[in-house]
Amino acid sequence: MAFTLPQLPFDPSALAPYMSAETFEYHHGKHHKAYVDKANSLLEGKDLADASLVTVIKAAKDRGQAGLFNNVAQIWNHSFFWQCLAPAGQKPSGVLADKINESFGSTDELLKKLAEEAVGHFASGWAWLVLNGDKLEITSYHDADTPVVYEGVKPLLTLDVWEHAYYIDYRNARPKFAETVLGNIINWEFVAQNLDGEGVSRADQNG
Repeated sequence: MAFTLPQLPFDPSALAPYMSAETFEYHHGKHHKAYVDKANSLLEGKDLADASLVTVIKAAKDRGQAGLFNNVAQIWNHSFFWQCLAPAGQKPSGVLADKINESFGSTDELLKKLAEEAVGHFASGWAWLVLNGDKLEITSYHDADTPVVYEGVKPLLTLDVWEHAYYIDYRNARPKFAETVLGNIINWEFVAQNLDGEGVSRADQNG
């Protein structure tokens, strides 16, 4: 078996004007697909060929197989990222809102700090809101690195800060991209669901 490119959980035009259909044509249809294709070529005939995506990510990390790790981790990161997005209008509520207020004071303050993390992250990578133990934390990882390989770190929300995530709609303006996406098109229902600690499984797939 082989990994597949997951479908977007929304129509490619559904997040306009914040993210355009053209962005998804390239970011999902070309960049994400390229990671899938490369990972499958690297795994063909190997012992991990039929393993799940998460299993391959962890094994590649443990074995020091950087090329394989970069591609399978990027499959997972992007698959998770698409689920973090939704048409404009959602706000945190319930237990999630309470935890945000407890940790950051307000949703606005959380979004400000997450945007600062995204903008301040040098070069390519991902900004994350995670649950570490019972505490909400903001962090970022370089290149393809992912919370999948960190014990006790449970992903809730991510923002892709590779340039290919924003160059079509925002050119080089990462600050505007981060502020706009985080402030308008986050799928807070998905973020709240991940408080159960099962977020890693929601972007996994069978090999």
